[in-house]
Amino acid sequence: MQIYSDHVGRFDLRIIHSLDDHEGTPLLIFNGIGASIELLEPVVRELQMPVIAFDMPGTGGSPLTFVGFGMSDYAWLGVNLIDKLGIDTVNVMGVSWGGGVAQHFARHHEHRMGKLILAATSTGQLMVPPSLEVLMHMASPLRYMSSSYFKRIAPTIYGGDFRSDARLASSHSAKMTPPNPFGYIQQLSAMSGWTSAFWIHQLQQETLVMAGEDDPIIPLVNAKIMADRIPNATLESFDCGHLFMLTRKQETVESIERFLVH
Repeated sequence: MQIYSDHVGRFDLRIIHSLDDHEGTPLLIFNGIGASIELLEPVVRELQMPVIAFDMPGTGGSPLTFVGFGMSDYAWLGVNLIDKLGIDTVNVMGVSWGGGVAQHFARHHEHRMGKLILAATSTGQLMVPPSLEVLMHMASPLRYMSSSYFKRIAPTIYGGDFRSDARLASSHSAKMTPPNPFGYIQQLSAMSGWTSAFWIHQLQQETLVMAGEDDPIIPLVNAKIMADRIPNATLESFDCGHLFMLTRKQETVESIERFLVH
């Protein structure tokens, strides 16, 4: 596995990949809003397939650069990265906010991808929303910048095991790199007004929708709606919250490998 920084188009991106460790079609992962690759690293290490992920500009180790005004601009980052790596086709996975980028990629760059995985995500602005309290916490990058604040709100926003195990918040907080506030706002703005609700039924990729059963950020009903509307989709839920990929890491890895490899 490699973690390094490289110039991709006009962007300097911090990248993680395991292309040299495994054979097969790589899995390109778009991460959640403000989240750095350190949060994905445990899953990348476990997956027995080549994986690619990167920090969005203004997040983690990628310096702040103006990306654009929409999800299409973030999807193009993925296209430019696989071009840089000399890869023609990838499977695509989007986590939370990154699920919007993954859906946009699937719609507009379908010739560059195989299967699609949507984890802890929704159709964007037109969705069954979380509570107002959760929305207010999610709108602020303070959760990445203040460890004490994050530990206080983690049970409310992440649900699942975070409600009963305070050690999870401490462990997760230690891995977080605060995003540049303007990078965070840029990602937040890209999602503003964006929705796949009017065209998600047109996606033809074989799709796995993954969701936490106690997810305060993306209520489970959203995953059920997506799985019902995407023609070739199946739904798999986990008895945890928004961060089931970390709290149910082994089950998540097995599910991804079963879908993509077997």
